[in-house]
Amino acid sequence: MDLLPILATLKRHKTAAGLIVLQVALTCAIVCNALFLISQRLERINEPSGLVDDELVVVSVVGVGPSQNADAQTRTDLQALRAVPGVQQLSVINQLPFGRSFSMSTMRTQADRNAPGVGVASYNASEGWLQALGLRLVAGRDFEASEYLDNSTLEQSETGKVTALVINKALAERLFPGADAVGQTLYGISDEPTRIVGVVERLVTPHPGGSDDMNVYSMLLPVRESFRGGAYVLRTEPGRREAVLKAAIAALDQTGPGRILRQQQLFSEMRSAYYAQDRNMVHLLVGVCLALMVVTAFGIVGLASFWVQQRTRMIGTRRALGATRGQILRYFQAENLLLSGLGIVIGMAAAYGISLLLMQNYEMPRLPWSYLPVGALVLCALGQLAVLAPARRAAALPPVAALRG
Repeated sequence: MDLLPILATLKRHKTAAGLIVLQVALTCAIVCNALFLISQRLERINEPSGLVDDELVVVSVVGVGPSQNADAQTRTDLQALRAVPGVQQLSVINQLPFGRSFSMSTMRTQADRNAPGVGVASYNASEGWLQALGLRLVAGRDFEASEYLDNSTLEQSETGKVTALVINKALAERLFPGADAVGQTLYGISDEPTRIVGVVERLVTPHPGGSDDMNVYSMLLPVRESFRGGAYVLRTEPGRREAVLKAAIAALDQTGPGRILRQQQLFSEMRSAYYAQDRNMVHLLVGVCLALMVVTAFGIVGLASFWVQQRTRMIGTRRALGATRGQILRYFQAENLLLSGLGIVIGMAAAYGISLLLMQNYEMPRLPWSYLPVGALVLCALGQLAVLAPARRAAALPPVAALRG
């Protein structure tokens, strides 16, 4: 197709053509960055925790007044909870992923306190934690019975020594790249070294999703928390979470009257609540993208319809000289392709500029190049679809009627 007549026509309508180009460029720039932000949020929302999310329930209570023996009360609670129908395994954990608390330690491979360390989320877990949480060991072993100690005993100890710990794979690769982490020692819990006895495939931190080290690395210590410092985590049979949760609350009420229920929740609900803001952001960005694309599409339709009306006589002349309907249709599509293409080129440059601004002001990663052709294809397809109806209407004009018009 000869593009010179199209360029000549566009030259006579610079303002209208320029507005469409700017509209396409703005939409392209925003859509490219929005698609990237949406993909990041979705990746964060769907990040696996390493736990069996859909089989866990969490219950915690808080005592009213001082407790004579919180450890003994906790053992009584655990015994009662094990008897609840549908409970497969349970443990007491000081904190959980997607929870409100966040306990961490700075771990080092050297005894020197001034040596560089890594911020690591610290989970205290009682017996049964591995099966209760559904974590998968990829190296080493579970804690032995002799390695567990009560947190109350640990706090009264002069050394505060913990003999064993299990770390997640991310921390093992960070501290011991290319080497076996099992058997290595770390410093940071106390002045004494702590030996790594196992590595789990995956265990997210209480607040996963951030870019800081402390949001990536985690470890488990064989420390029994009492009901005052931890929460009961119960792994249930499939489909019995709600019934188990209700029965567990009743069981705790029987074993320790006078306590207040602090938390009763499905673990999946904790996860859902943690990512509520991310889901809202995804919905907002999708809405913005759709709104921009609809406005752009209507702009193209309106301009194309106006030009068809303005060029009725030209269309009739071309048809009278032998132009087919297909040629008329392709004329308007090519015209739109030129405008959209120019807008997309400007829009991709603007998208990259917006990405740089977001990097500088909000510490966001750079927009990957792969999103630019995706945005270009979306806008190009949108332009062709939007111009299709006016172009078909122009192609359907009878030559005589068009000449009279």
